[in-house]
Amino acid sequence: MEQLRALLRKVARTQATVLIQGESGTGKELVARALHKQSPRAAAAFIKVNCAAVPENLIESEFFGHEKGAFTGALNKREGRFELAHGGTILLDEVSEISPQVQAKLLRVLQERELERVGGNRTIKVDVRVLATTNRQLDQSVARKEFRQDLYFRLNVVPVAVPALRDRRTDIPFLAEQFMHRMARKHGVRVQGFSKECLAALTAHDWPGNVRELQNVIERAVILCGDGEPLGPDHLGLDGIVATAPAARATHTPTAPTATTAPPGAQAGPDADGTLPTLAELEKRHIFAALARCNDNRTHAAKLLDISIRTLRNKLNEYAGKTGGDSEADGD
Repeated sequence: MEQLRALLRKVARTQATVLIQGESGTGKELVARALHKQSPRAAAAFIKVNCAAVPENLIESEFFGHEKGAFTGALNKREGRFELAHGGTILLDEVSEISPQVQAKLLRVLQERELERVGGNRTIKVDVRVLATTNRQLDQSVARKEFRQDLYFRLNVVPVAVPALRDRRTDIPFLAEQFMHRMARKHGVRVQGFSKECLAALTAHDWPGNVRELQNVIERAVILCGDGEPLGPDHLGLDGIVATAPAARATHTPTAPTATTAPPGAQAGPDADGTLPTLAELEKRHIFAALARCNDNRTHAAKLLDISIRTLRNKLNEYAGKTGGDSEADGD
């Protein structure tokens, strides 16, 4: 993390485009904000666009704005996020989730620093610094033709990798203490630190949700702890989670569910009555097995299945349409 901070100090004073990569919950947005605050643009706007949360049919308007009457519902002219960030910094959060059509237009903005609003024909010059984050390996997305190679090169001028929490376990006690004080003030609870057993449990856990998961666990522990008592392992809510052995943590490569670990019904082959399920049915079972493996966290399930979160969302919407409703939680 000290090496990361040193890199940020060097990069912040430049105008270079930065691609911040790391797992969900590692603090990629905090890195982006640190870059902005330490840059010459610190006094100007910092505009964030969550590419995964904006509907695909609206993301172009979100980026570039639109003219009045450009489409149904466009009652007024609207400036896009790039125009709003003029003179400052724009953060493209989860940039890997944008469609190929918008990728092409985004490439032009990065190359020429100019854009046209949806429904407009006037070229608008913008002066912005671009930061982007992703929880995917974009080079692999490029190899699968899911992400434009030329856009990847434009974004990856300075790559910054944010390590997972399991790869920096010595940070866990310090982060946990900071969260404990913050949550104690928030909820008006007096907490007498951590017991040795509690710190051991925190350090042993693999934290698939990284710093965000740690923050949530500490908040829950503070709420459940008695006033004036130390936090114990029973307050953490990590019971039943077996810590991975250190040798197994080294690679931490997700694997697809197997016949011995997947929930019932997720295996290939004939069903109990001898009938052979269709390929579509097998795909559906495999997706729900991955969701079960990831505790209904769609981001983690998409990574496990090696597909985009948008593809997973579309599949679940398709299944929901056949059953009359979407009962799955995003869990991102």
